[in-house]
Amino acid sequence: MASLAGISNFHRIPELRRRVIFTLVMLAVYRIGVFVTTPGVDRNAMRHFVAKQSGSLLTFFNMFSGGALENLSIFALGIMPYISASIILQLMGMVYKPIDELRKEGEQGRRRLDQYTRYGTVALSMFQAFGIAKMLEGISSSETGAGIVNHPGIGFQLMTIITLTTGTAFLMWIGEQITERGVSNGISLLIFASIVTRIPESIGNFFAQKAGDIQPLTLAAIAAFTVAAIATIAFFENGRRQIPIVYSRRQVGRKIYGGQAAHLPLKVNTAGTIPPIFASSLLMFPATLANMNIPGMDRIQGIINRGDWVFNTGYAVLIVFFCYFYTNVTFQPVDVAENLKKQQANIPGIRPGKQTADYIHRVIQRITFGGAMYVALICILPSILGDLIHMPFRFGGTSLMIVVGVALDTANQIEAHLITRNYEGLTGPGAGRIRARRLPES
Repeated sequence: MASLAGISNFHRIPELRRRVIFTLVMLAVYRIGVFVTTPGVDRNAMRHFVAKQSGSLLTFFNMFSGGALENLSIFALGIMPYISASIILQLMGMVYKPIDELRKEGEQGRRRLDQYTRYGTVALSMFQAFGIAKMLEGISSSETGAGIVNHPGIGFQLMTIITLTTGTAFLMWIGEQITERGVSNGISLLIFASIVTRIPESIGNFFAQKAGDIQPLTLAAIAAFTVAAIATIAFFENGRRQIPIVYSRRQVGRKIYGGQAAHLPLKVNTAGTIPPIFASSLLMFPATLANMNIPGMDRIQGIINRGDWVFNTGYAVLIVFFCYFYTNVTFQPVDVAENLKKQQANIPGIRPGKQTADYIHRVIQRITFGGAMYVALICILPSILGDLIHMPFRFGGTSLMIVVGVALDTANQIEAHLITRNYEGLTGPGAGRIRARRLPES
């Protein structure tokens, strides 16, 4: 673990200090916006309704929005429409050739894809905002005893669509600004901040529900499981499959270059925290469609809200699918093999070119299987544990993995800034380098 003295090293670098301050300011803006309520809505009535849905998908949605949904704030949709748009665009890349060609065009193609993702985010936000408006009008008087919507009608629906869509677009801009001018991935940090801010309230609610009936063994089991889960996540997120590579010798004048041995590190969980985020985002669609009276969606939403073995199995299958899908989209063995060939490097016993690409592909598929199993187990085991101890713990693994994974990524990026400027890292002198996602040695 990094010591406080070591962490203070980053303030010595003006650029890194500005990046950290900018990130914190953007996150503060996000948290302030969570408490700005959408016009025409009774916040207290909405909180009462969300509180009655404890353990349901609505509670999960509220967690990922950092409490914005229970306040029905301008950020009630959170960043999930952006993630959903990214999923759709990446799926289109597998079946629609022009999208796949854009991905191969480098920086210019990436910018075009980012623009398409923004357009998709706005469209999905408008669709989901309309679903929320219809849902609120439907429950305003029948289920809460108090009106959530002050003046139902087309005016309220248009105002909700404009407000929530603008809020999501602003969150998307904040995330992109953090990625470009701050530290770590901005979208992941927004989700991280949303989850972390809900932890104290979740703990308080648990003790309030168990008041007078708190068993020491239950608390010990929860603490032991949490510690074990964090250790497991850190272990697998730092896991690497080191493929040995050798650089060919070449002579330039009287000097001989190359001949060194190195390793090509392949992450066990190449997809990171993306699979559970993608899977969770897809689970929100049936609720939106059900609110719009789409046939069959009520039944699917009921299965999701029930949280039994059917839900856990489907959730695990989605996570495994997205582990393989995202890995195959982001990691291209052919490009890696081509780069090794250009650097006059090869894997011992493997011919350069196609054989090297095939070998790397086989290795990445095998280790992705282990990584996918780890991600699925981490995300569904808390649900099983929650059923045993009667605790609404269904999405605890997803939240825990996202928090630990984003924290490791952020620590790694801060350390990378320090290393490039001849600092030891986040740890103090003599304490050794931080082991989180160590940079590959060459």
